[in-house]
Amino acid sequence: MFNKIIKITSFLGLVLLPLKTFAVCPVCAVAVGAGIGLSRYLGIDDVVTGLWIGGLTVAMIMWTLDYLVRKGWRFKFDVLTVTVGYYLLIVVPLYFMDLIGHPLNVFWGIDKIVLGTMIGSLALWGASEWYEILKKNHGGRAYFPFQKVAMPVLSLAVLSVIFYFLTK
Repeated sequence: MFNKIIKITSFLGLVLLPLKTFAVCPVCAVAVGAGIGLSRYLGIDDVVTGLWIGGLTVAMIMWTLDYLVRKGWRFKFDVLTVTVGYYLLIVVPLYFMDLIGHPLNVFWGIDKIVLGTMIGSLALWGASEWYEILKKNHGGRAYFPFQKVAMPVLSLAVLSVIFYFLTK
């Protein structure tokens, strides 16, 4: 068990270390596929990996929508278009790489990567919304430095630990 905790901590460290990323979506999809391969090599369950894929996807959606607003490039169905576009850019390559869709790689009757991606997406979105509510109730300020980053990352980390134990 201690060995697994070291592996998870190492994987999370690798994910959290990059300070600045300039991503191109097809490259992201390939990087996510490589990340899944690395996480499988480290023995991390696909549900846990999916949590972080979902979180990353929602973060990219939020960054893109914020960029569009700042540039004044709003258009009809922009939120829907960006959201569907990112999920297609992530899920479709994973499907064709045979990382999604294996009938024996399921948890609760759902593909592990898809389940993790859905839960991770909801967790990051929910934590981000909760941060905004807390900030609004605190005079427009965060309660502590880097709260905007800590809350979503902490939600994914807690869920990772929970699903680690649920899948073992």
